[in-house]
Amino acid sequence: MTNGQDTTNKGQKKEETSFIKWLLELIIIAIVMFTGVNLLFNYVLAKDVVTGPSMQPTFYDGDRLITYRLGKIKRGDIVVLNVPDEPGSLYIKRVIGLPGDKVYAKNDQLYVNGKKLNESYLSEYNTGNDFTEDFSLQQLFNRNTVPADSYFVMGDNRPVSKDSRKIGFIKKSSINGVVKLRYWPLNRLKIF
Repeated sequence: MTNGQDTTNKGQKKEETSFIKWLLELIIIAIVMFTGVNLLFNYVLAKDVVTGPSMQPTFYDGDRLITYRLGKIKRGDIVVLNVPDEPGSLYIKRVIGLPGDKVYAKNDQLYVNGKKLNESYLSEYNTGNDFTEDFSLQQLFNRNTVPADSYFVMGDNRPVSKDSRKIGFIKKSSINGVVKLRYWPLNRLKIF
């Protein structure tokens, strides 16, 4: 009878060892995944929440976004940036002018390098009543072009947006990332 008990004890010990091994593997996998997600969201991606009306109708207060920190910045991209005049605050704005661009608005139309900018994203909001006030870089900053390593950004809701027209050019180093995904609310899920 001792022989049968030895076999049962060995089976139980083997089962306990298998369970402990499985549990350790699970813990290691969880640690690796947690570390990987943390690294991903610290260096490659960021989660942001929209506050305020300056980007309506593209984004509304409470929209949740994923931004890509390593992307190349192009005209029309929506970026999250550190606010130069409010340390610790973030703004979400659309890139209008790239380094070296001439930007101006006349008769409610935005021009970049002398060409009318297609702003179809404003069609829902633009009432045609001086939505974008006339301005030029010369009037605002006493210069004709966007400086090197800087961008001219504007909110889509022009009448209420505090953007480059008020806070100046945005250095590339102040841009946290380019918006790639709105994941909340689910009924407005969108890839940019």
